[in-house]
Amino acid sequence: MPKDSPAESTDSGGVERDESRALDAVMTERHRLLSLAFRMMGTLADAEDVVQETYVRWYRLEPEERDRIATPAAWLMRVASRISLDLLGSARARRETYVGQWLPEPVPADLFAGTAKAPLDSGHPAADPLERVTLDDAVSMALLTVLEAMTPAERVTFVLHDVFSVPFDEIAGVVGRSPAAARQLATSARRHVRRGRRAQVSAHQHDEVVRAFHDATVGGNIEDLLRLLAPDVELRVDGGGFVNAAPRVVRGSDHVARWLMGVMRKQPALRLERRDTADGLGYILRSGGDRYGMMTFDVSAECVTNVWLMLNPMKLTNWSLD
Repeated sequence: MPKDSPAESTDSGGVERDESRALDAVMTERHRLLSLAFRMMGTLADAEDVVQETYVRWYRLEPEERDRIATPAAWLMRVASRISLDLLGSARARRETYVGQWLPEPVPADLFAGTAKAPLDSGHPAADPLERVTLDDAVSMALLTVLEAMTPAERVTFVLHDVFSVPFDEIAGVVGRSPAAARQLATSARRHVRRGRRAQVSAHQHDEVVRAFHDATVGGNIEDLLRLLAPDVELRVDGGGFVNAAPRVVRGSDHVARWLMGVMRKQPALRLERRDTADGLGYILRSGGDRYGMMTFDVSAECVTNVWLMLNPMKLTNWSLD
C-alpha cells in the first residue's frame, strides 16, 4: 500500500495532538467532579462510582457529539449531578438495611482544597447570591450530616448553586424543575443548613475545646469531661457491621461521658493521635500498629455538641498512621 503523503501525516499528527489536549482537559476535571460527587453522596466510594460513570458516558459519545459540547467541564458536572440524583434515592434505601448507624465519611481538611471556588461556566455568572450560605472547600461532617436530611433534589440544588455557583436555569435541567422551582429548592435547603448550625465558634476555640476533651478522656477525668460536653450532646458511631458499635445515638452529657470512659477502660492500649479534619482538630484512634477509628467533633459555645466516631474500615481509607 502507498505511504501516507507528508500532508496526510501532518494532518494525522495534528488530529492526535488535538485529541490528546481534549482528553487532558476532560481529565483535569476529575478532582472537581469527585469533590462534587462526594458532597452529593457522602462517601468517597459512592463518589468514585459517580465519577467513573460520568466518564463512561463521555466516552460513549460519538466524536461529533463531543465536538458540539462547548464547555466539556460544565457537561461533566451536569451529568455527574444527574447520576448523583438518581443514586441518592437508592442510597437511602440501602442505608435502611445498614448495620447500626450510618455516618458520612470523614475526610482530611485539605482533600478538596481549591475545587469549589468559582463557577464552572464563567460565561454564565451565578444567579443572585441572596441568602446564599457561606461555605469553603472543607467538607465537614457537620455539613454532610445536614445534607443527609435534605431531599435528593434539595441536596443536588444546594451543592450545585451554593458550593459550585451553577445558575438556577442550568440546575433546573438537572433536577427536572423550572428555574423558579430550583430556586425554592435552594431556599429550602438553606433552611436545613441554618437549623443544623448552632452558634459557630472560631477554629481556635474549636481546637481548644477538642484538646481539652482529649485530655479529659485520656486522663480518665469524668468531671472535666462532663464540663466540656453540652447537656444535649450526641454521640454517633458507625461500625458498618465490621466493628461492634453503639447501635443507637448516645444522648446527654452523662451518657456520652460514661460511654467514652467505658471504651478507654476496656481498651487501655487505645491511643488518640491528632489530625486536621474538615471540622477542625480531630483524632485518629489506633491500637498498636492498627488504625481503629476516626473521631471528629462539632463545637458550640465552648462545649462539644456532637461526637462522630467512624469505625467502619471502608470509610477510613484516607487516614494514614504516620
